[in-house]
Amino acid sequence: MEITLNRAEDAARQNGNGHEAAIGAGRTRSVGFDLSSRINSVVAVARVNADAVDREARFPEEAFAAAREHRLLGMMVPIAFGGEGASVSDAVDVCYTLARACASTAMIFAMHQIMVAILVRHGQSSPWHLELQRRLAEEQLLFASSTTDGEGGGDLRASSCAVETDGSRISLTKSATVMSYGAYADAVLTTARRAIDAAPSDQVIVAFTKDRCELEPIRAWDTLGMRGTCSAGFTLKGRGVVEQVLPEHFQNIQSRTMMPVAHLTWSAVWCGIAAEAVERARRCLRAASRRTPGGQPPTGVSHLTRAIMSLAVLTSALKSALQNFESSSAADGEVDSLDSQNAMNLLKVTASEMATSIVVGAMQAGGLYGYRNDGEFSVSRHLRDVLSSSIMINNDRILANSGAASFLANIPASLRS
Repeated sequence: MEITLNRAEDAARQNGNGHEAAIGAGRTRSVGFDLSSRINSVVAVARVNADAVDREARFPEEAFAAAREHRLLGMMVPIAFGGEGASVSDAVDVCYTLARACASTAMIFAMHQIMVAILVRHGQSSPWHLELQRRLAEEQLLFASSTTDGEGGGDLRASSCAVETDGSRISLTKSATVMSYGAYADAVLTTARRAIDAAPSDQVIVAFTKDRCELEPIRAWDTLGMRGTCSAGFTLKGRGVVEQVLPEHFQNIQSRTMMPVAHLTWSAVWCGIAAEAVERARRCLRAASRRTPGGQPPTGVSHLTRAIMSLAVLTSALKSALQNFESSSAADGEVDSLDSQNAMNLLKVTASEMATSIVVGAMQAGGLYGYRNDGEFSVSRHLRDVLSSSIMINNDRILANSGAASFLANIPASLRS
């Protein structure tokens, strides 16, 4: 089943410094920009190595070597800084396509592009971060994120660690109990309190390159699914200069970029996992129908039908959310409006629940062939991977935090409104 997410048109908008204020806005793609052929080359590598990545719980090095070769890591960097000028829509489409081959590769790619989106959108007034964009495009750096802080690190809007300042120098020490692919990243963007005496919610984002931080392992990564993300725990010790702190407050970065881009890219990954599971189930039932005398529909076809219909609903919801984000990004204030924030939170919850249900339905459609760990119709890896979706920023936490906003939510008076 081939599903390609629609790309919204780039919206031309410049900020006061003459730089693009929105991802994918105000720039023309480089000559020869051909995303489809390049991603297909990376997907082929990811697919060949997917089972080994899962079985060995190892970083998908082959896929990311291919991604660097085809310059996908810096695709959202503006052309002026050596990138491709790609949009969030492009990145979301890549996440979906990669997930059909290897969910771990797709999730790493998604988390990397979230950090790139933050750097591009919120670092335009900072020469230090503009130079980091140039390095990203030239060297195809891989960015990790460190938002988890200690054992209670699921709350992104509170940090325990703080930036310590000594003149023009800074340092921090963070208990990053979950840091995806941290040992393999070239740079990390981490949240922290603005200063030692700052409140937990007074947060900033600091960028550290690999040569300016140390990672001391404190927790291994041995999980049911998403094994190749290598999301081990570390004590992160970073050092540098004050210019490495993004100038904008984390609250704005989180609401305008981090949360919506995360929920869009993650949802695309889960949708891609579901699509691949459905395709495997469909191939399985086609093979069974050829073996069934009299042309009777094979057992499991009803589960396949439900899964296909649910997948269509999920992809439609993702396309709509993506289009709304792209259009809201071109209008000041709309991305972090109450309705937009609620919609993005609901997308994450809905996509994770629907994708899981779809993969379960695909497994039921394939019967024992889908349940097996081996064979071309197996969806066991897909099921294990998609089960992570509800606990990546726990759905219960999202729904609880959105509870108060629900009282103010707009309820349409009619279907035409």
